[in-house]
Amino acid sequence: MIHKYKMHGRNIVVDVNGGAVHVFDDISFDILDYYKDKNKEEIIEILSKYDASDVSDCYDEIENMEKNGLLYSSDDYIDFDAIKNKEPVLKAMCLHVVHDCNLKCKYCFASQGDFGGHKAYMTEEVGKKALKYLVDHSGTRKALEVDFFGGEPLMDFPLVKKLVEYGNKIAEENGKYFRFTITTNGVLLNDEIIDYINENMHNVVLSLDGRKEVNDEMRPTLNDKGSYDIIVPKYQKLISKRGKKSYYVRGTFTKNNLDFSKDLELFRELGFNLSSVEPVVDPDNNPYAITEEDLPVILKEYEDYAKTYADLQVEGDPFKFFHFMVDLSQGPCILKRVSGCGAGCEYVAVTPEGDVYPCHQFVGNEDFKMGNILDEDFTMPEETQKLFGSAHVFEKEDCKDCWNKFYCSGGCHANAYNFNGDIHKPYEVGCEMQKKRTECAIYTEVEKMLKDS
Repeated sequence: MIHKYKMHGRNIVVDVNGGAVHVFDDISFDILDYYKDKNKEEIIEILSKYDASDVSDCYDEIENMEKNGLLYSSDDYIDFDAIKNKEPVLKAMCLHVVHDCNLKCKYCFASQGDFGGHKAYMTEEVGKKALKYLVDHSGTRKALEVDFFGGEPLMDFPLVKKLVEYGNKIAEENGKYFRFTITTNGVLLNDEIIDYINENMHNVVLSLDGRKEVNDEMRPTLNDKGSYDIIVPKYQKLISKRGKKSYYVRGTFTKNNLDFSKDLELFRELGFNLSSVEPVVDPDNNPYAITEEDLPVILKEYEDYAKTYADLQVEGDPFKFFHFMVDLSQGPCILKRVSGCGAGCEYVAVTPEGDVYPCHQFVGNEDFKMGNILDEDFTMPEETQKLFGSAHVFEKEDCKDCWNKFYCSGGCHANAYNFNGDIHKPYEVGCEMQKKRTECAIYTEVEKMLKDS
C-alpha cells in the first residue's frame, strides 16, 4: 500500500508498510495512479502529455523501487506472535489526585473536575496502593509512567509530594524507576511548587488555550474572571527554570476558534517552545463541538500552518508543535504503532476512591469500571485487558486498509466508544484531522531532509 499527496509544491509518496517516504517528480507521481492496474504501454498512452521515453524511464525506476522494497512493501505484521499473543504488562497509570477544580472550563470532559460524580480527594492509602500495584505488575519493565491528574492535582500538592517520595522508594527497592508527569491549569503555581515540579517531574503539561480572549472565554476562574493573566507569567517562570526537561503547553481549540494557528504563534512568541493545540471532542449538540462541517476549515488551517512550521524547522527554530512531529528514521516499535496508548491493558486510571478504569476518559462510566485498588484481591480483569488489547489496527475494519494506521495507531478508544458505542470503530472526524496532521508532519520532515541533502 502507498499513500500519495501534494503539499506546497511537493509530490510526496509514503510506502505505508515499510515507512519509506519519497518525493516524486510529476511524471512518476502520475504513473502511480495506474501502475498497479495498467502495463507500461498502456500508461505511456494514458500519459501522452509527457514524452514517451520519459514515462518509460520513470516506470522502470518505480518498478525497481518496488523490487527493492521501497514501494508497495508487504504487510505481514499481523503474523507477528507479539501482536497475536500480546501479554499485557502494566507500565503506566493516571492518578486522579483530585476530583475538583479551581477553573470552570466550558468544554471540560471531566465536568469541571468531578467527572459527573462528586468532588473527592485521593487518600494517601489509595495513592500508595496504586503505585505499589503498578510496581508489582510491571513485569520486567524498568521505567514506569505516572501522571498526576485531576481536576486540578495541585489542589492537594502535599499528597503529590508524598506519593512521589513513596513511589521512588518502592521503585528503587525493585530495580525500577518512575517518570512522573503532572497536568495542571497553573492557577496554584508558586515558586515552591515550580521548583518542586522542575526537580521531580519528568514532564509537565500546562493548560492554556492560546490568545487571551480565547483562553478567558473558555477557561474562566470560579468567579468568572479570566485565567490568562494569572497563569501565563507562572508558566514562563516555570519553563525558564526548567532547563532541558520536557514540558508541554497544551491548548484546546473549539468551533469558536478554528484559526488555532494564531494560538500556536502566540505560544511561540511567549517562549513556549514545546506546544500543542488539540481539537475539542464533544457531542455534536454541544455549541463548542467540532463537527464534520468544520473539517474543510480545519484541514486547510493545518495545511497552511504546515508551510510556516516547516520553514521554522528548516531555519532551526526551537519551536515544536506536537502534532507536526514524526520520526521517519526510527519511531515507535511496531507494537506501539498498531495498538497505541495501551489503555485498559498497559495503562489505567485510578480515581480518588480507588476505582480503576481503562483510562482517564472512561472514568465515571460504570460499564468500564475494572474494580477498586483497595480490594484485597484486586487484579485487572482479564476480560477487559483482552478487549482493549485486541483493539489494534488489524482488528478495526476502518483501519485495516487506512494508510495512516501506523501513525495514528487506530485512534482514541474513548472517542470511538463515546461516538460509536464501540472501541473498535474509530471516531471519523478525528480520523480526518489525524490524517491531515500526519501529512503535514511528513511534509515538514521532507523539507528538512531536502534542506540537508
